[in-house]
Amino acid sequence: MAELEVQEEEGFAEQEEFDRLLQETAPEEAEEEAAPEVEDEEEPAEEEDPDLDDDEELGEVQEHLKDSVEGSMRLKRILQQDLDDEPGKKKRRLDGPSAEITEKVNGLLTKWGCPEDEIMRYVLEQLPLQEIENIFKSNWRPDHFSTRKTASDQLARFTAELRERSMVKGMDSDVVSTFRHRHKLTAAQEKELRELCHKDLRYVLDHYTGAEGQTLDDVISEAAGEVPDESTSGAAPTAPGVKAVSRFGRLELIDPLADCAVFGDANLTFSLRLAKHRKALGHVGRVIATTFEELDTLRERYKEIDQSIKTLEEHYAEVYHGVDCTRIAVDPRFQGMEESLGAVYYNFPHSGAITGFFDGHPIVNWRHENLMRLFFRALRSFVKPGGFVKVASNGSALGVRYSYIVGGAQENEFEHIETMPFLEWHLHRYGRSYGDRRDVYKRLAADSNESYNAQAASKDMVYCFRYRPSGEPIGKQSVLFLLR
Repeated sequence: MAELEVQEEEGFAEQEEFDRLLQETAPEEAEEEAAPEVEDEEEPAEEEDPDLDDDEELGEVQEHLKDSVEGSMRLKRILQQDLDDEPGKKKRRLDGPSAEITEKVNGLLTKWGCPEDEIMRYVLEQLPLQEIENIFKSNWRPDHFSTRKTASDQLARFTAELRERSMVKGMDSDVVSTFRHRHKLTAAQEKELRELCHKDLRYVLDHYTGAEGQTLDDVISEAAGEVPDESTSGAAPTAPGVKAVSRFGRLELIDPLADCAVFGDANLTFSLRLAKHRKALGHVGRVIATTFEELDTLRERYKEIDQSIKTLEEHYAEVYHGVDCTRIAVDPRFQGMEESLGAVYYNFPHSGAITGFFDGHPIVNWRHENLMRLFFRALRSFVKPGGFVKVASNGSALGVRYSYIVGGAQENEFEHIETMPFLEWHLHRYGRSYGDRRDVYKRLAADSNESYNAQAASKDMVYCFRYRPSGEPIGKQSVLFLLR
């Protein structure tokens, strides 16, 4: 009891000292505390304007490159702010959903009997309004008793598949099938295109845009009167059109004068094969081979890496390590390369595995979709108009889904021209790897073109795109993020 009385006396003494200090505050401050105004209460204490942050970060980037890196910088700032904030602290909502979306999301969650499920809410709030309305119309609902997938897993997969129903299929799709889907042609028009010779079909693919007043028949008539091009693309003008155009893509007959870049090539074996291929064809354009990891890490994983680099340099290739393909606009090694790349390659992209989560889980899957969106946005300043981009991936992948690849490309004016089977590609036989620490103790067999355990090699595809900038502003790149 004596100790308790001493503690109480000390507490009273501390309270008296606090009151004395409070009395010494400035009169105007005391008045504000006694009768605060509404405006003062609502003003954040030390909250920064995210737009100002973006401007400061972009200040060091050349004006014509800002569009290529703005989305990546914005995502980095959002995630860094989330890490710096104290757990439980109320955060300012950035890029939040509209009131209409929030209302519809609340309605769906209530309908499904899970209004408090924050992961399902997150999945829905990331969707555009039209897709949320499509979910309403579908009458879909999650199976809360499933022993294999949580309700949020089911929802994420359903929304992705619902979106893919309106897209070109994720498997093999030749140039005419892809062209028909893009321009919403009829079966009769597709048949007419398939009967064209190489010269005429290539002319139609290059010149038909579906603009008002332009008809497919008129463009086909113009093609018949065109003189064959003397460049590589004009070879075999009377050959069957679909076979000839597809053959060009599979043989990798790219611009011999333009540089090309390979991103995310873990052990550099693909870059090596590409460099040898270009040398055999007499190309003079450079091969720029890049890895995400630094050289020391690569040496731990691949004992042959130094020899691979030496061989690449003998083929006049340039090798860069520690390259983030979404931020090449701020990488000094890429300065001066604007609109110089005639071809870009990114094989089996992945944002990295997170322990305890499957790639398709919504808690981690947003990283894969952002990777494709920011990758294609970064390329806008470096790929020359008409340049090609090829992304290899498995058509059934649940991490980087094919719709993320195609959607990210289309958002940034990269026109989807074809999806070809990976095994039909002239460059497919190289030393594939996992691209992470598993390569230290487990390597895929290059001689048999071994695929990953969880994927069927027959479903590996190469998604082919061509850069067709309109010259019009396309707005800021949208990004996904998950705050604590």
